[in-house]
Amino acid sequence: MSARTGHFPLESGHHGELWLELDALFWEPGRLDGPVDRLAALVAPHAPDVVCGPSVGGAFLAHLVAARLGVRFCHTERVSAGDGGLYAATYRLPGVLVGRLRGLRVAVVDDVVNAGSSVRATLAALTQADARPVALGALLTLGGTPAEVAAAAGLPLEAVATRENEIWEPQHCPRCANGAPLQTP
Repeated sequence: MSARTGHFPLESGHHGELWLELDALFWEPGRLDGPVDRLAALVAPHAPDVVCGPSVGGAFLAHLVAARLGVRFCHTERVSAGDGGLYAATYRLPGVLVGRLRGLRVAVVDDVVNAGSSVRATLAALTQADARPVALGALLTLGGTPAEVAAAAGLPLEAVATRENEIWEPQHCPRCANGAPLQTP
């Protein structure tokens, strides 16, 4: 995947210095066999009944991990970007799956977790469905926020790779303070 540095608005409402081009990540699924196998091995000890990922990339990855583990799969979809505040985006489970998740152990998997907006919203949707989240997994985590998201939810964080990264609340963004315009991702 390619990366750009600069000054970007994130779904969470934060500003960040790194933008990853994830759309091509699943272009050649076979190239992901090793990382998917590693993530499945990290998630397996948590004994999920279901692997759930936020659309789009998280869902593709969750589907691959669920297949490796021989368990069920579900996904969440973004239904609102919110009002522009922090963590305002909302995700929902497809209606047909809501009743099926009650009491099941669910591992939430995403391709990359940075601020954690989509995994937070996915965890909220699972909680509303009376599912039992048991782990948070990712191919890549950026910075310290993913560990904070997992800890706040009382979940272990399993990541194939990590990378340092900084994000800022808009009012504390040093790039805004220096007059740098936000770039279109």
